Amino acid sequence: MQFDLEGHQEKVVKPWGEEIIFTPKGLARAGKMLLVKGGKKLSLQYHDQKEETLCLFSGKALIWLENEQDIIEKIPMKQGFGYTVKPPQKHRLEAIEDCVIFEVSSPESGTTFRIEDDFKRKDETEELRAEKNRGWKE
Repeated sequence: MQFDLEGHQEKVVKPWGEEIIFTPKGLARAGKMLLVKGGKKLSLQYHDQKEETLCLFSGKALIWLENEQDIIEKIPMKQGFGYTVKPPQKHRLEAIEDCVIFEVSSPESGTTFRIEDDFKRKDETEELRAEKNRGWKE
């Protein structure tokens, strides 16, 4: 058995800020810290496989969540509360001010379908995920 004593960190630059992935690939879960700039939004999206829980650590943000009537509700996130998104639930994060959001999820797999994206990015596939900054050109 091999133990990791060094820790893990992978930074991914995003048009809305950056994400820091703190779990190595190959685990049964993925963990990220999202650093989102005030006034920016992640894409309105859904996943075909990934399930995630998002938790506001600092700042102010809205989470847009699709309800059971297919209506998107904009919910002010409460610090320290977890908001779970299951496939194929539509969702989006909107930073009211600079914020830090923790994400714990199933491993990143499948496709993230972007319904609306302020930065005109394509759906995130396994191939795109393998590119530097997941295809985002700074």
